[in-house]
Amino acid sequence: MKYELDLFGVLVPSLLLWSVVAYALGRLVSKLIARVGLYRWIWHPALFDFALFVCLVTGLVGSTEFFS
Repeated sequence: MKYELDLFGVLVPSLLLWSVVAYALGRLVSKLIARVGLYRWIWHPALFDFALFVCLVTGLVGSTEFFS
C-alpha cells in the first residue's frame, strides 16, 4: 500500500482518502437504515454509526492490501 498519494503536488495520506470514502459510504448506509426503520432496534445510534465507519475503513484498507 502506498502511504502517500500525490494530488497536484500535495502529498495526502492514503488513510485520509479512505476515511473520506468510508464516511460517504457510512452516510449512505445510515440513511438507508433510517429509512427502513432499523434504528428502532439499535441501542445507541451514534455508537453504531461510529462502529460502522471503523468497519468500513478497515474493510477498504484491508481490501486494497489484499488485492495489491
